[in-house]
Amino acid sequence: MDRASLIPGLQNIATRLRIDSIRATFEAGSGHPTSCCSAADLVSALFFAEMRFDPKDPKHPLSDRFILSKGHAAPLLYAAWAEAGAFDRSELLTLRQIGSDLEGHPTPRLPFVDVATGSLGQGICAAIGTALNARRIHSDYRTYCLIGDGETAEGSVWEAANSASMAGLDNLCGITDVNALGQSRPTMWQHEMEQFAVRWRAFGWHAIVIDGHDLNAILDAYAEARATRGRPTMILARTIKGKGVSFTEGNEGWHGRPLKKGEELDRALAELQKQFVPAPVSINLPQQITRPPARPEPPPAPEAVAPPSYKTGDQVATREAYGTAIVKLGEVDPIVVALDADVKNSTFSEKFEKAFPDRFYQNFIAEQVMIGAAMGLAARGAIPFASTFACFLTRAADFVRMAAISNVGIKMAGSHAGVSIGEDGPSQMALEDLAMCRAQPNIAVLYPCDAVSTERLVALAAYHPGPVYIRTSRPKTPVIYSVDDVFTIGGLKVLRESPKDVATVVAAGVTVFEALKAYDQLKAAGSAIRVIDLYSVAPVDEQALVAAGKATGGRIITVEDHYAAGGIGDGVAQAVSQTDIQVHRMAVREIPRSGKPEELLDRFGISAKHIVDAVRAVAGRRPVGAH
Repeated sequence: MDRASLIPGLQNIATRLRIDSIRATFEAGSGHPTSCCSAADLVSALFFAEMRFDPKDPKHPLSDRFILSKGHAAPLLYAAWAEAGAFDRSELLTLRQIGSDLEGHPTPRLPFVDVATGSLGQGICAAIGTALNARRIHSDYRTYCLIGDGETAEGSVWEAANSASMAGLDNLCGITDVNALGQSRPTMWQHEMEQFAVRWRAFGWHAIVIDGHDLNAILDAYAEARATRGRPTMILARTIKGKGVSFTEGNEGWHGRPLKKGEELDRALAELQKQFVPAPVSINLPQQITRPPARPEPPPAPEAVAPPSYKTGDQVATREAYGTAIVKLGEVDPIVVALDADVKNSTFSEKFEKAFPDRFYQNFIAEQVMIGAAMGLAARGAIPFASTFACFLTRAADFVRMAAISNVGIKMAGSHAGVSIGEDGPSQMALEDLAMCRAQPNIAVLYPCDAVSTERLVALAAYHPGPVYIRTSRPKTPVIYSVDDVFTIGGLKVLRESPKDVATVVAAGVTVFEALKAYDQLKAAGSAIRVIDLYSVAPVDEQALVAAGKATGGRIITVEDHYAAGGIGDGVAQAVSQTDIQVHRMAVREIPRSGKPEELLDRFGISAKHIVDAVRAVAGRRPVGAH
C-alpha cells in the first residue's frame, strides 16, 4: 500500500485510539489518558502497518510480539486490540471494573498480554526473553517494546540494554515515548533527545531519533529497525503528553487523571473529532494486518526423565544435583532452557551450558534482567530455569512479584542459602528468600535436602503450571532417599516415627540432617521424636502436619536455616493454626557472621544440640489438651 493512502488511515486510527482511551478512563473514573495520547501514533503505525499478527489468535507462536512496558498506558493497548478486531470496542468502557479483564495495568488474563507490566523497568527485560525465544525456535518473528522516558531511570532498563546488545538481538525493537513529563515533574532529560541517543548507542544499540507524531518518520524508523542486523534498535520518539487535546498537551498535572464530565470531556472529544481526515481511498487497515504463517505442529510429548543414579550415603551438594537434573530435562525436552547470572560454576548450571549451549543464556551479574527474560521465555512456551545465589535473587524481588502476577512458568533456583554456606559471611547468606517467594500465593517453594530429592523435585518443577522456587545448598549432604522414592509438590516425608514420639521436628534442606542427629542423640537417651522433611515449603501438606502434631502431644518444632519471619516456621504454624498444636520455631534470629558451617549452625541456634534442648524443653511441658 502506498504511503499516500496509508498515512490518513493510520492518522484516523491514532485519533480513535486517543478518543477510546479518554472515554475508557472517563468511564472508569481513573487512569492515564494523557500517557495514552502521547504514544497513539506510535502504536497505530506499529499495529496497523508494521507488525505481523492475528487478532483472533494472539498467542500464535510465530506472531510478532508487543510488550507495553509503560503499563499505565493500558487503555491504549486495549484500544489497539479492539481496533484490530480482537474484541468489541464497547468492552473498552469496562476498563478497571472488577468483572473486566481490562485492568488498570495489563495482565495475562488477556490472551494478547504475554507478561504483566506496570511496575516500570520490567517490560524491556521480558522483551529480551521473547526475542530469545524466537531464536530458540528459529522463527523470524520480531519483538517490540514500548517504554516511557521516565522509566529509563530504572536500572533494570540498562541491565536489559547490556544484555540485549551482548546477545545481538536484532529482532528486538524498543520504542521510547519521550513525552518529557513524569508523574510528579518533568522527566530527567525532558526533550533533550541526544541525551537518550548517546546512552543507547553507548550500550551498543542502534538508536533512531524521530518526531513521534510524524507517521512517515515512524514508518521509516520501523523499516530501519527491521533492516538493522547484529544489534537491537531503540526508536527514540519525541512526543507530547496529552497530544491531540489542546489543554492537556505538554502540561503538568495531568498524569493519572481522567477528564471530568462536562466541559473537559466535551471539549477534548470535539477537538479530536476535528482531527479525522478524509482518506483518498476507502481502506480497512485492520483487515490489512499481515497474518503470521500457519501454526507449526506441536512438539511431541517429552520422554521420561532419567532417574537419579545416586547411592544411599553418597555425599552430594543439592546445588550440584540441580545442575545434573536440568541437563536430564534438557535431554528429553527441547523447550527447557537455562539462564545464569555469572555464577554457573557455583550453581552448576554450567552443566546445562556444556550440554546445550544454544539453550543457555548468560545475563552476567544482572539478576533483574535474568528473571525478566525468563518471564518472556516462559510466556512464549519455553521452560526456563534461572539460577543464581539465593541472596542475589532477592535483588529481583519485584520481578519475582510480577512473575507471580503474570503466573508464568519460570523456575528459579537459589543456591548458597543460609548460614550453612560458611565463611563467606552474611552478605552471601540468603536468609529471607523463602519469605520472598512464600509471600506470593501461587509460587511453589521447594527445598530438597539430598541429591535424589533434588532431581525429583526439579523434574516436578519443570511441568508445574506456575512459577517455582527451588532452594539449594552449598554443603555436600548424604543421600538418604532411594531412587524409587516418590515426591510431590505439596508433599513431605516422615523420616522417623514411633508411637512414643514426644514431639515432631520439621526441617528442610540442611537442617534435616541436624534433626536426624538430634533424633539419634535423643534415642540414645531414651526419648523419641518424629522427624519430617518438609521438602515442599509451599504448598505444604497441612493434613500430614496436623496428624503428626496431634500424634506427638500437640508439639511441633520447626528448624530452618532462614530468618524467623516468613519461612518454614510460619508455613507450619499457618498449616496447624486451626488446632491446639503448639509450634516452637527455631531459626536464625540475628545477623550472622563468617565461620565454619557447623560453627554457624550451632552459634545461631539451629544445630542438633539446640534441637535436642528444644525437644527436652517442650516435652517437659504439659501436653496440649491435658488436665
